[in-house]
Amino acid sequence: MAPTRILIVNPNTTITMTETIAAAARAAASPGTEISAVTSAMGPVSIEGYYDEAFAVPGLVQALLNAQDANAGIIACFDDTGLDAARSAAPFPVIGICEAALITAGQLAKRIAVVTTLPRSVVPLEELVRRYGFAERVSVTACDVAVLDLEKPGSGAQEKLCAEIERALEKGAEAIVLGCAGMADLAAVLSKKFGVPVIDGVAAAVKQAEALIGLKLTTSRRGAYAFPGAKNYMGLLKEFAPSKNA
Repeated sequence: MAPTRILIVNPNTTITMTETIAAAARAAASPGTEISAVTSAMGPVSIEGYYDEAFAVPGLVQALLNAQDANAGIIACFDDTGLDAARSAAPFPVIGICEAALITAGQLAKRIAVVTTLPRSVVPLEELVRRYGFAERVSVTACDVAVLDLEKPGSGAQEKLCAEIERALEKGAEAIVLGCAGMADLAAVLSKKFGVPVIDGVAAAVKQAEALIGLKLTTSRRGAYAFPGAKNYMGLLKEFAPSKNA
């Protein structure tokens, strides 16, 4: 039997963060699932807000198109960076870790808190929460930690994260969703510390990818996620021009 191959793309360009994400994904994967984790070749070192997100999408799409042998793809940024474009372009199903985490948390608790990094990320994530149908059940809060500080010894990042989780629980949250892929290695420890489900979107996405592959389901090509039509692109984006309808 051929192995199940899941590609994880870190759409920022920080390799050490990709390594953290890959380790969390492999810990969640079933026997027989091969995890391949790649770092975007172009774009910002971290994605913190709308501007960073926009310039992360080309590298993300390029990484997905370079992995034709994958059975499914995962976008390892909690903004679900470029998710719709990725689903339109990739020849396999693509999962965003925010959507995956919310779906998982929604099966475990009624009141959910997403704890993200910087305050500027709160509004974009609130928009995603509404888009995915969880607005009445999910609050979004920030621990005021820069993404790259999650990996920096002495930054106090974990202490700030724990303090924000404590505040969310005091306000009535019944489960916590970690709102950054760079937090992927903390979920089990935090679940034990706080005594509630703490969901990492990377692990949740791996299990959902395995389910889609097992069910032999892939992205619909009818309507919204039809492959892009052939046309010319100009300037620096010339190489991204779709050459034909797949």
